[in-house]
Amino acid sequence: MSSTDAFFARFGPGYRWLATLTAMVAAIAVVLSSTIVNVAIPAIMGQFGIDSVQAQWLSTGFLAAMTVTMLMTAWCERAFGQRMTMIGALALFLFGSVVGGIAPDQTVLVISRILQGLAAGLVQPLAMVVMFQVFPPQQRGAAMGIFGIGVVLAPALGPWVGGVLMDNFDWRFLFYLGIPFGVVGIVLANLFLPSRNPDLERQRLDWPAILYLSVFLLSVLQAISSGQRLGWDSNIVIGEIALALAAGGAFLWHEHRTPHPMLDLRLFSNGPFAAACVVSFVLGAGLFGSTYLLPIFVQQIQNLTPTQAGLLLMPAGFALVFVFPLAGKLSDMAPPGVLIGFGMAIFAYASWLLSHVSVDTAFWTLAWWTVISRVGMGFVFPSLSAGSLTVLPPQLLSQGSGAMNFTRQLGGALGTGLLAVIVERRTAFHGDLIAATQTSDNVATTAYVQGAGRAIAQLGVGGLDQAAASGWLLGQTVVYQAAAAAYRDGFLITAVVFAGALLPTYILHRALQTNRKPSAAPPTAMEAEGDIEAGFALEPILPDDAGPQRKSGAA
Repeated sequence: MSSTDAFFARFGPGYRWLATLTAMVAAIAVVLSSTIVNVAIPAIMGQFGIDSVQAQWLSTGFLAAMTVTMLMTAWCERAFGQRMTMIGALALFLFGSVVGGIAPDQTVLVISRILQGLAAGLVQPLAMVVMFQVFPPQQRGAAMGIFGIGVVLAPALGPWVGGVLMDNFDWRFLFYLGIPFGVVGIVLANLFLPSRNPDLERQRLDWPAILYLSVFLLSVLQAISSGQRLGWDSNIVIGEIALALAAGGAFLWHEHRTPHPMLDLRLFSNGPFAAACVVSFVLGAGLFGSTYLLPIFVQQIQNLTPTQAGLLLMPAGFALVFVFPLAGKLSDMAPPGVLIGFGMAIFAYASWLLSHVSVDTAFWTLAWWTVISRVGMGFVFPSLSAGSLTVLPPQLLSQGSGAMNFTRQLGGALGTGLLAVIVERRTAFHGDLIAATQTSDNVATTAYVQGAGRAIAQLGVGGLDQAAASGWLLGQTVVYQAAAAAYRDGFLITAVVFAGALLPTYILHRALQTNRKPSAAPPTAMEAEGDIEAGFALEPILPDDAGPQRKSGAA
């Protein structure tokens, strides 16, 4: 079938829920893959002999690829239709999942994550487009609530399920977890999504912009990785930074000159919207960065199992299920700037709490701190989505949606990479400081070595072997203390950055209070959040009786 109206004529009003099921299954497949691999990073580091800076490519490579293809969703939907775009994206996701499961080395594994990210960048916005096309405006809130619960529960339960698979099988099974959802998603898309609308004109894909953006992201992330290993003043790193600057400049120059840019730079001349993009960037960095750091910390420093690491993140996911509907309603009643500032402050406070973690921090204390951070994030998302679009003229809403989504994903990719480097460098810094104090004049060190020696002697080890074993234990203790201090620094930096983001939040708040036109009805929180994910604005679709009154399609 070639239109949504034809499906309504065949299935009646119940088609809305068939389309919702299709969108939800497809979204769950890719959402599971976005964060579930984080619980496997320590095991992957051990198997392939890589450090945390190299391992961060497993997360940042996915996010960078997702950032690029999210800007292509509108073009793909017009050029191929919803059905073929969804099927093609899910097929690419399945291929990337299989490649990841059989990857023989780190390079192939990173390539598989990039393939998954390319697919996820198309599937997530397209799933939102599907939802908006089958529900009229007055029913979108309830529909998005149902859809949101499914999508939020996937990353909440995913790390725990992944941890169970790791503890009982192998980390490779994490790549296979999304495959059943992908296969079912392809079947449902073939049955319930419309093909290309022949009335829509095919547009040329902006290949230069995609190329420039891809080179920029890959060069930046590679420079972050290489700088820690080779030194920031090495010729290779300087060359990668120069290439990133050249590609970024070429992208901006091209987008400024082309008549149909993927990212309209006129948006950023709007001060309040630019401030909202800064908040969105910080939000993405905090969300993906903290989700990356915490599972690694509890496994490497506290020696928790992957299952326990997954369980640690589960309460936070369930908290979002309850916070999202409440925050959505509040954002329609209270000033968005106030709710954004409130949420950012809560997240900053939670990050400050996490900056006090240690080897002895209780499991449920960490879980509670993580819940607090997600509560703050739940208040930010709906209000930021609605407030950022309110300051734009109607003709720029479409590009504004894509720009907000782009900055959030870009923040996630760069923020995760930078946090990984910060933790690595601060571990070395704290290690040198602590090691310098481990002398015979240090009473605590002497007592530790003597106690370790007695414990080792009870195992039947004596002489030089006993001294060597005691020295090794002391060295391991120094490493653990240095790493724990480095993670504290990482969380503290996150808290400071979120606190600093209160300034652009205030700029946005002032603009919303002084420049809002009474005659212009801003989009509701749920509608704006959908537009952010979709990357472009949508027309109202069908009335309640779902009659075939017009051809549907994305504007």
